[in-house]
Amino acid sequence: MGRTVPTYRLHTESIINEWMDYRRALREKDREVFDELMYKARLHSSAGSYTAHLDPVATMFLSILLELQKEIRGAKDIRMHMHTQDDGEKHRGGAGRLRDALQGEEGRGEL
Repeated sequence: MGRTVPTYRLHTESIINEWMDYRRALREKDREVFDELMYKARLHSSAGSYTAHLDPVATMFLSILLELQKEIRGAKDIRMHMHTQDDGEKHRGGAGRLRDALQGEEGRGEL
């Protein structure tokens, strides 16, 4: 006996194929972004298989949102890391200036 319900993965590919006219109408740069989004939708096909009772398009969009949120989190982590490094540089810079000032005062006999 064959399956009567297509797998989520096959259904996803079918939906993506239905959107190909839309994709072709996009500018080249937008097509690249569209392809990236469809890739993101495919990344969670295994999890989508467990949601056969839901609309597959909704599951695809949730997969895309999940991947985009991970990218946002990664960008925030990088920004936070860069901000922390900048703060460290400021503090080291201030300490270096203080050290230079103290050394200058020692050289003049003011301490």
